[in-house]
Amino acid sequence: MENRCGWLANPTPGNWWLTDKDATWVLAAQGGAEATGMDKLPDFNPKQYVKSNGNYGYGCACVKLTTDPATKTVKSVTGGKTLPLVTCRKDKSLPSESKL
Repeated sequence: MENRCGWLANPTPGNWWLTDKDATWVLAAQGGAEATGMDKLPDFNPKQYVKSNGNYGYGCACVKLTTDPATKTVKSVTGGKTLPLVTCRKDKSLPSESKL
């Protein structure tokens, strides 16, 4: 179990990923695999969520999960918490929002 913090994105239906200092971790891919426990992802406060495609978008969060480093996929999610957008915006180890 790991606690990874970074940009949690849901850009389109069925697609979820977390981009942290190490990699972009795929939680779900439309028509493909999905990590168990997706219902345990935190809900964003609308003021701390950027809508980039209708109701889809991204925010800043820490997620408790199990990963497969070889494939950069998430196997399971056990919880998480949202963070203020400014936390990820100020973190120099994360990509800028324009690269999400």
